[in-house]
Amino acid sequence: MDAVNVMIREKPVVIFSKSSCCMSHSVESLIRGFGASLTVYELDRITNGQQIERALLQLGFRQNLPAVFIGQQLVGNERQVMSLHVQNQLVPLLIQAGAIWMWNK
Repeated sequence: MDAVNVMIREKPVVIFSKSSCCMSHSVESLIRGFGASLTVYELDRITNGQQIERALLQLGFRQNLPAVFIGQQLVGNERQVMSLHVQNQLVPLLIQAGAIWMWNK
């Protein structure tokens, strides 16, 4: 768990994925489409990837990747992210996390 906490600390959006996961790429594209700053860790390409997967299980993530954290909070996988988007809650969450900036002209 400590490894995950270190990786998400001070980052507004973190996605844990695997390089071959098309849903991870879709979620990444959606969030980047809002101009959000995000960090992606492809667990099959980093040396401690299996350790991170075990840590995600300890945090209660029992779904398929991607595992999406917004504002250091586990949101879930692509289904939860898409649900937030459909309910018009994703952008406010990204703003609150400091991933995107909104201003009035």
